[in-house]
Amino acid sequence: MTASMDTARWAALAQQTERPAPEAVQAAVTAALQGLAERVELQRGEVTVVVPAAHYRAAMLRLRDADGCRFEQLIDLCGVDYATYGNAVWEGPRFAVVVHLLSVTLNQRVRVRTFCPDDDFPVIDSLIDVWPSANWYEREAFDLFGIVFEGHPDLRRILTDYGFIGHPFRKDFPLSGHVEMRYDPERRRVVYEPVTIEPREITPRIIREDAYGGLH
Repeated sequence: MTASMDTARWAALAQQTERPAPEAVQAAVTAALQGLAERVELQRGEVTVVVPAAHYRAAMLRLRDADGCRFEQLIDLCGVDYATYGNAVWEGPRFAVVVHLLSVTLNQRVRVRTFCPDDDFPVIDSLIDVWPSANWYEREAFDLFGIVFEGHPDLRRILTDYGFIGHPFRKDFPLSGHVEMRYDPERRRVVYEPVTIEPREITPRIIREDAYGGLH
């Protein structure tokens, strides 16, 4: 919720009985983001907006405040690594940030996707001053994908250990990691050592048995 919300908006909520049609949400978002969005797509009854990184914050403010949008809540934010998307060579920026917004007032939702222009150092504006709930979500995307949110007041790791090296949700991060951790009884503390797990084939074996399941 933002400071701009007023009693009249919540009074309208009491009269809201049905969710708007996806086409109506698409039209309202398209009208609100004139000049800010690359495209507004409607697939499987869901509206997805693609916004350039340069207009990311401005578009989010528009979605929060425009009368036909009123997306007061950020309910999810995550990073995406498209390096091997679809098991093929991805053409375009590698890292993206995907945000899901909810309008309690109008009972509607929208998804916003923005690509970071620099694959080597992905940076995008923080939304923490637009929706405070973005705080830990942005820290998670930083921790797991290495996406830097410019303007975040406390951009620290949130899921991995303090001395963790790398970003484990990147497609080029090894499944076994770089180091392993164990408790050393002689030193009486946790120690880190190089990984001793050898790479192995993880494709499951299919064992076919005669008359399996009663089939002949």
